[in-house]
Amino acid sequence: MPEGRIACVVRQYTCWAFALCLLPGMAAAQSFEELVAETGIQADGVAMRDAPRWRKPATVLYRGSADSAAELEAVVPGLRIVAVGSLAAAVEAAAEADAVVGFCNPELVAAAKKASWIQIFSAGAERCLAADAVANGEIVLTNMQKMSSPVIGEHTIAMMLSLSRGLTQFAKLMPEGRWDRSVTDSANVMPITDRTMLVVGLGGIGREIAVRAHGLGMRVIAIRNSSREGPEFVDYVGLPDELHALAGEADVIVNALPHTPATEGSIDAAVFEAAKRGALYLSVGRGKTTVTEDLVAALRNGQIGGAGLDVTDPEPLPPDHPLWQFDNVLITPHMSGFGGGTERHQLLLRENLKRFADGDTLYNVVDPERGY
Repeated sequence: MPEGRIACVVRQYTCWAFALCLLPGMAAAQSFEELVAETGIQADGVAMRDAPRWRKPATVLYRGSADSAAELEAVVPGLRIVAVGSLAAAVEAAAEADAVVGFCNPELVAAAKKASWIQIFSAGAERCLAADAVANGEIVLTNMQKMSSPVIGEHTIAMMLSLSRGLTQFAKLMPEGRWDRSVTDSANVMPITDRTMLVVGLGGIGREIAVRAHGLGMRVIAIRNSSREGPEFVDYVGLPDELHALAGEADVIVNALPHTPATEGSIDAAVFEAAKRGALYLSVGRGKTTVTEDLVAALRNGQIGGAGLDVTDPEPLPPDHPLWQFDNVLITPHMSGFGGGTERHQLLLRENLKRFADGDTLYNVVDPERGY
């Protein structure tokens, strides 16, 4: 390995080792300014005081506990935070709400006739954008984009390493107490160092995956919709029309796309056919961006050598679906964001609540036309 690459890897793992010391309950407090500097999130869009429905807010519905609602009330004195534990309870209480935090679907939006702002806890916004008042901008929607990206990056790397070392096959032998090297061989495992990863969707999640892959000694290339600009740890950034060409260079293809009309079904048979034979496929964005039947076919004929799926279509995946039956497929139930980002979520929520009460612009505003 070149000396420069060794130094980079050492620096990367030194940072990770230090980060492991900051366990829950021992974590160093992060300021909102530090969060902005780290993630690059921005306050944009229209100031809330100029939004169609905004008035000085009195009541916000909040998906969370009464204790955490009380903590938020202390952050924004004079604002009543009403804790609701279910979507049904939120719909029932929505009529008097000036904003809703944590829940969103068309039924809730229809009931929240006074609401001018909705804050969701996820990055994906497709369920909320299905409501007309959100899609047309009458209600401002903000999301948690980039808040859980680091842990999703870790989850993605974990799936890649499990597949590249055949760990999924060996795990299935453990209940039997079976020691059997024959379930895999040198043809079924591969080193990661000096291999190429293609990240499709170089947003907050994609960047966190890319920096970790680079730290493992991989060459990273990427696709993004907005421009060819990328961080220094990505060797090349292409536009969507280069997807097939770049797939042919990749030993590992990572799908970190949001679900929009433009991305739905974009990872299809043509992409799998363009890939290197035996390439790994990892999907951590949204299930509907992959044509599931085409993935199954590519796994069956060996064109794709294994898949790690945190998102699927349909979701949840039915118990009798063929994807469950592959030895070289690892499926997790859309939980790659679990176990991280709670403090970051709260920092962003608190800042947005204060800004909402003052009528200012909000952070992480979703563009209804782009879908993210």
